[in-house]
Amino acid sequence: MKEITEQFYAYGVVPVVVLEDAEDALPLAKALTEGGLPCAEVTFRTDAAEESIRRMSQEYPDMLIGAGTVLTAEQAGHAVAAGAEFIVSPGFDPEVVDYCLGQNIPIFPGCVTPSEVAQAVRRGMEVLKFFPAEQAGGVAMIKALAAPYRMVKFMPTGGISDKNLKDYLACDEVICCGGSWMVKSSLIQKKEFGKIRKLSQEAVELAASARRERGH
Repeated sequence: MKEITEQFYAYGVVPVVVLEDAEDALPLAKALTEGGLPCAEVTFRTDAAEESIRRMSQEYPDMLIGAGTVLTAEQAGHAVAAGAEFIVSPGFDPEVVDYCLGQNIPIFPGCVTPSEVAQAVRRGMEVLKFFPAEQAGGVAMIKALAAPYRMVKFMPTGGISDKNLKDYLACDEVICCGGSWMVKSSLIQKKEFGKIRKLSQEAVELAASARRERGH
């Protein structure tokens, strides 16, 4: 878990990917890697997700690949069997969280209320997803949640783009942000992998700039 969160912090951004066709998995992995962002949260919203994770993890073993939008323990099991190194869920589902913790699978459940954070803290968790970030109050809400739970860091996702990334990364309670602006479904479907590579490079540079301004 610590190694993964350190990688999250180093990148500053985790691309949140929706793949409708597993044939796009390897070109996407190549674009992200060449763009300096060898990391992806592949959402389990499509039938192609499991096979996409399998192909990416086999051909790009140095990439940090996880599964997002995981709603059940069964999905978590399938994702890990395919090669996912971490699990992300949109909400705090005790069954999914406890399954992953019991199997020593790094999991980052979505938490937006003190009650959800409290459940995570009780289980010894220190890094949580904050979703949907913009709709749930953004940086102000993250700071409010972190005030009584100072041992927790957040990975905000939802409504984050190159326009507000710096605002989130300027927050000490934020370890990294999840975003899809560099891997939009429309870009993948149109096979615009060169543009994805360029947007990934820009995201990495933007995150690094935010870190420098923050003094880290």
